[in-house]
Amino acid sequence: MPCISTDLLILARVGATWCSHATSDSHYGTTPVPIDPDRLLNWTLPEVETSFSTRETILYALGVGLGNDPADKDQLRFVYEGQLKALPTMAVVLCHPGDWLGDVGVDTTRLVHGEQGLVLYRPLPPQGDVVGKTRVTGFVDKGPGRGALIYLERELSCKNTGLPLATVTTVAFARGDGGCSGSTGPAPEPHRIPDREPDICCDLATFHQMALVYRLSGDLNPLHADPDFARKAGFERPVLHGLATFGVAGHAILKELCDYNPDRLAAISGRFTSPVFPGETFRTEIWVDGDIVSFRTSSVERGVMAINNGHARLRSADVGE
Repeated sequence: MPCISTDLLILARVGATWCSHATSDSHYGTTPVPIDPDRLLNWTLPEVETSFSTRETILYALGVGLGNDPADKDQLRFVYEGQLKALPTMAVVLCHPGDWLGDVGVDTTRLVHGEQGLVLYRPLPPQGDVVGKTRVTGFVDKGPGRGALIYLERELSCKNTGLPLATVTTVAFARGDGGCSGSTGPAPEPHRIPDREPDICCDLATFHQMALVYRLSGDLNPLHADPDFARKAGFERPVLHGLATFGVAGHAILKELCDYNPDRLAAISGRFTSPVFPGETFRTEIWVDGDIVSFRTSSVERGVMAINNGHARLRSADVGE
């Protein structure tokens, strides 16, 4: 079984946003030209607008496992329109720029999702219009045969007020593009997990249809729905989206440290390490050092680490509610 993140960015073009007003011709299925780091770093992407309602906000929360216990009032606030709140990690599915990396020479057939990060400046609204602007912030060539890292940053703001909402960061691992030089610097060191037993362990059950629900938030990659496609990719059955696992980890932190107050989560990031399956129990091990949280998330049943080097930052308990 391949030990890679399951969110293949090459399929973002099939609908990674609910209502995007930007399109791109794709090189998917063609032989890409050699990557040009300077061209990549200076590539200009159009702004993308996403409009979403309470329906999409609820659907995202259901897709990362909220509402498993419909009698849990803490979870209900994210899946029921009465006093509805948006999960902070929903920001990662807003205003996706689509598939464009093939246009600058990246071999999209070997492109995988390496890391995900999110910084929140204010709570996400449960409905609204958001504008996103994506840019390339870094490129690290790991050498011939070793691939390259592409660092992306997406700034989200409220369309009506212009106020910043969040910064979404992604590291794409271009496995077929090493050896072209042009690095902007060495890869940053990952966040280190403390060398002690975790302070908290949070087990959250997922359901077998979870990938089929989560994909309705935009990522229609058949790897997460079609058993035949998944087997051809080397998996026994469809795997869960990496960003869905990211949402489950965020849920664990909200539950254990924030009393389900989404305003308290200021930032969260992690490195994808191995795929996991819908229906497994995810254990998030948590270390707390003041307002800094370290975490990692794994499958209880198989002992497989899905997210490692996790880092989160909390706001004080008196914000929000």
